[in-house]
Parts: sequence; structure tokens; C-alpha cells
Amino acid sequence: MRCCTAGALRLRRSPNKYMTYPNLAGQFGSDLTVGKKSDFPAAKPENYKIGQAGIFYVQNAKTYISHLAAGTSLLLSGSGLTDPLTSESFVKDSDGSLWLALYQRCVHLGCTVPFRDDCVSFKCPCHGSHYNVDGEYLDGPAPRSLDRFAMSFSGGSVVVSTGTLNNSVPHPDNTTRIIPVPTVQCSAS
Repeated sequence: MRCCTAGALRLRRSPNKYMTYPNLAGQFGSDLTVGKKSDFPAAKPENYKIGQAGIFYVQNAKTYISHLAAGTSLLLSGSGLTDPLTSESFVKDSDGSLWLALYQRCVHLGCTVPFRDDCVSFKCPCHGSHYNVDGEYLDGPAPRSLDRFAMSFSGGSVVVSTGTLNNSVPHPDNTTRIIPVPTVQCSAS
């Protein structure tokens, strides 16, 4: 039986206990330490390079770590920014940078979505859904933005809670989009 709780899709296991996936310690479905903060250098969106700056794939967590540099140009400010950052599972670090843990699956039909350096965004090779570096929907058949996992820091380590999935980030519009749309066009292939 399915239910929704606090913006996260969860499967009912027993009364008052929820989980997204089997909660096996140290495996997908649990809290996973994916590396040190220093393993994921921040970048401004236009400088993202997979595995080098701003965006990093972590296989065992099935996630992309997106790390936006402090000083990144944001389209929203004040309380207009605080609420979306919270509802979209951003984590603000003490240095002012913003972190996200994006689930690798396209929300359209579940294909694995690669990050493409050539268009500085995620583009699904199956049906063309297109997402910004923060997982926000850009175009294509996807019904919403990319799903996100909760994440936190433990000392200098980055922890991704792969058992807590936020699948309620809608298509942004001009009043809710957090970062600018990439200026590079992204072809289908």
C-alpha cells in the first residue's frame, strides 16, 4: 500500500513506519556516506563538468551530487528563495554553497539520465526529458523535476539518505525557477 508523507513517496511497511526501499545498513535504501566534502568541489552551473566540478555521480547511492558554488546567480531571493530551497531538498553549507542529491532516474519512464557536459544539463536519451543542473525541469515529457534524496553532513562527510525520496518538485515557472536556464542548446543525442 502506498501513501505520501512530508513530500516523500514511501511504501507502508507497518503502522507508523515507512521506507522507500529495503533499509539495509550500508546499501541503497539507507543513509550512505558518499565521500568527503572536499571530494565534490563546487562550481557555478556554466562550469559544471561531470566528475570534476559541480556535478558528481555516486554509483552506490544511484545519485548525482550537485554542488553549486557560493555566489551562483539565483533568480529568487529572500523568502521567495528560502521556501523553494527547503521544499526542493537543497542543503546550504556554511560557506554559502548549495548541495543537492539528485536521483539518477528520469521521472518520465525511469531511464537513467546522464549529465551532459556539452549542454551543461541532464538529458534523457530515451524520450528527451531535459533538466537543469539542479534537477529542475527544462523541457520534454517529464511530469515534474528530478527526484531528490535527503542529504546531510556528518563532520566533513557527505551523507545521502537513499531511503528518503522527495518526488514532489513540480515544473518550475518564471516565479519559481531557482537558477537560470542554460544558454547552451542541447541536441537529442
